[in-house]
Amino acid sequence: MNKIIRIHTDLKVYQLSFEAGMDVFELSKRFPNEEKYSLTDQIRRSSRSVSSNIAEAWRKRRYPKSFISKLSDSEGEAAETQVWLNYALACKYIDVEKHDNLYDKYDHIISMIVKMIIKPNDWAF
Repeated sequence: MNKIIRIHTDLKVYQLSFEAGMDVFELSKRFPNEEKYSLTDQIRRSSRSVSSNIAEAWRKRRYPKSFISKLSDSEGEAAETQVWLNYALACKYIDVEKHDNLYDKYDHIISMIVKMIIKPNDWAF
């Protein structure tokens, strides 16, 4: 049985992106202080932007071009978060397992967003 989606928080992609953003937050608490205004700030901002752009897209779903635009922003922020995860791994702030788990989670999020972009009319009301 399909669940009726009434608000953005009902979307599985929103839930997963929020969870991933919180995972990034917890992970980034361990980054060195000298990264506070660079890597830590950047990865937190991009990871949080994924779910916030999904929320905005949901509110604009009656306008397909606006809906797609906000989803594209969200997709871009998810990819940016993957880049910051790569830097965190290269700088040895996180281990391979944590990197791979979060990177894969963002791959899944991107895939879900792309499916929404491809068929925007499925989400209109």
